[in-house]
Amino acid sequence: MSLTRPPPALAVASFVSAFDRFAVSPMLVLIAADLGVSLSASVAAASGYYLAYGLTQPLWGVLSDRFGRVRVMRFALYGAALAGAVSALMPALAALVVARVVTGACFGAVIPTSLTYVGDTVRSAVRQRALTDLMAATALGTAVATGLGGVLAGLVDWRVAFTVPAACALVCALALRTLPEPPRHEGAGHGVARYLGLVLGHRWALLVFALAFTEGAIMLGTMPFLATALQHDGLAAAVAGLAITAYGLGLWAFSRLVKRLSGRWPAPALMLAGGSQLCAGFALVSVHVSVPAVVVTALLLGGGYSFLHSSLQNWATSVVPEARGTTIAFFACALFTGSAIASWAAGPLAEHGRYGLLFGIAAVAAVPLTAVAVLTRHRYGTQPG
Repeated sequence: MSLTRPPPALAVASFVSAFDRFAVSPMLVLIAADLGVSLSASVAAASGYYLAYGLTQPLWGVLSDRFGRVRVMRFALYGAALAGAVSALMPALAALVVARVVTGACFGAVIPTSLTYVGDTVRSAVRQRALTDLMAATALGTAVATGLGGVLAGLVDWRVAFTVPAACALVCALALRTLPEPPRHEGAGHGVARYLGLVLGHRWALLVFALAFTEGAIMLGTMPFLATALQHDGLAAAVAGLAITAYGLGLWAFSRLVKRLSGRWPAPALMLAGGSQLCAGFALVSVHVSVPAVVVTALLLGGGYSFLHSSLQNWATSVVPEARGTTIAFFACALFTGSAIASWAAGPLAEHGRYGLLFGIAAVAAVPLTAVAVLTRHRYGTQPG
């Protein structure tokens, strides 16, 4: 089986997973007010989700290498549907956080396993183009989540924004029944220790994981605070959510550009373009937070993530092909563990309204991330064999 783009069922599942992950950003202030807790406490509903999403990745990766990609995704989507529905019913913050942790753990299987499926079924010459197609689906999910999530929370109820992706997850699990399993490498089905040894003993894989952790901390750990920064200045959740919808739209539009450039530009050049946009975006809102500034920043972050993250994803799919599922799982684990730690650490700054400092730290940190990514990817490309 050789494909040139992701199967539609995978794209839809990735859309739903992205929606669930990003819908919470414009709702944090409303959750805090409804449950009678501080904003820094309500951030646990997001950071707990991200942490569970990240830490369960090695488990999902090993399971997908052992039992198959589609089987694992369907099982996880059923779990996400149940946990997501429970999230909408929780009356207190502690119970909500537990429900979101379980939801994040289940949804965590979808996008990494979809990436692995693409790695298994699309030849390396056109793989980054297929990965950007998958990224476009997640971008649309992100755009709809940040816009519709804020609208639903502000005009209806924040609990509705958890119910929608739960129902969609159930539909996706049923739709994936017809998706065939990809061919597997010789030795597939062997023990967990074999996969872990192949991946954790590979120095380039460890480097890619470190880059993913840093990218997650800077990008995914900081971006949710764009909405809360606007709400800090008195904007409604619906307006703040619509402002950061520009991130998803930028991610979708720039992923189209990356698809065209991936066959022409070398990976280090794509990474440089992406990292520069991340730095510029966060630098802008570190100086001044307003709706126009946040919209421009969100567009730049979408572009930066399209260029940088798709290049890191493509690198991760090829670095240990005989244990691709486990590799992608550790990659995602690093990414979302970084985002969880950063969002938790940033909570006190957001609580005291110190958004200029928060975004400034992200802008400065993007510089060494970009430099290391560009230089090491160039060196990797010059290695023999």
